Amino acid sequence: MATLSVVVGTDGGSEKLPPAKKMKKSIRAEEIKCIVIAAIPLVGFFIFGFIPLILAAVMAFLEVPDFSVIGSTWVGTQNFVDVWNDPLFWEAVVNTLILGSSTLISQVLSLGIAYLLNQPIRGKKTFRMIYFIPYVCSVVAVTLMWRYMFNTNYGIINHLLGSTGDNAIKWLEDSKYFSFSVIVISVWSGMGYGIIMYTAALTGVNRSLVEAAKIDGANPFRVFWSVVIPTISPTSFFLLVTGVIGALQSFAMTNMLSDTGGPNGDGVTIVFYLYRRVFEYAGTMGLASASAWILAVMVLIVTVIQFVGSKKWVHYD
Repeated sequence: MATLSVVVGTDGGSEKLPPAKKMKKSIRAEEIKCIVIAAIPLVGFFIFGFIPLILAAVMAFLEVPDFSVIGSTWVGTQNFVDVWNDPLFWEAVVNTLILGSSTLISQVLSLGIAYLLNQPIRGKKTFRMIYFIPYVCSVVAVTLMWRYMFNTNYGIINHLLGSTGDNAIKWLEDSKYFSFSVIVISVWSGMGYGIIMYTAALTGVNRSLVEAAKIDGANPFRVFWSVVIPTISPTSFFLLVTGVIGALQSFAMTNMLSDTGGPNGDGVTIVFYLYRRVFEYAGTMGLASASAWILAVMVLIVTVIQFVGSKKWVHYD
């Protein structure tokens, strides 16, 4: 039989607590609820992440005739060899690196704008909001907007430059301008996140160090280079790592600008190459899986290099 516990209060009175068995049942119910809530993302990762990962690993060693492994034949590492020797794959790697330069450009501009907005100027909160809006917008929506702006015949950019008619610049049709156009869009749409991150980092700069540097005769540039940049280096490192990983996985923007990969295939990134292998070439699912794993290894190698190199320039003090 369950018994009630009695607790003597400070005023001499007593208070009855619920039976111990009921408390245990209540605790167990709460534990079950917590486990269920915590398991939801794990189940989602298992279904949509882990299982596809295992299937991709298996298919990378198979010649897959369709979207199913049924009827597949074992080819060993031949898929990796074929991808490695495919000149189109290495063209995609070069295109990815060229378009990925937008990450560094965006990071430098983000730091400069955030530093200016950190100064005592009017309306800086409004400016921060304006700069951040493109980042929260859909990549598809942003790309479609810029595609109309870069249009050869009625795009606003050609009209602003006075390049109309026969003198119109073919931004998305000419190989000389396509990569530049993609970089402009990437920088414009991704700069807001860096501005917000750098703004938060700049608030943590020790003002006493800045004032001490000024007293020692350091000019504003020297203060920025020797005091501010080392202090916010962890944020710079974080933005660099995440930005490079995102650049290596870029696909949606170039695909929206040109579903054929742009002039001379300048918009075919590594993921675009993988996408073509899956949906445009029959019986190449195994090659697509192999290219996906090669990309994963590339991302791992680049990330490890960044972490090793960060020991020389990132300061956590």
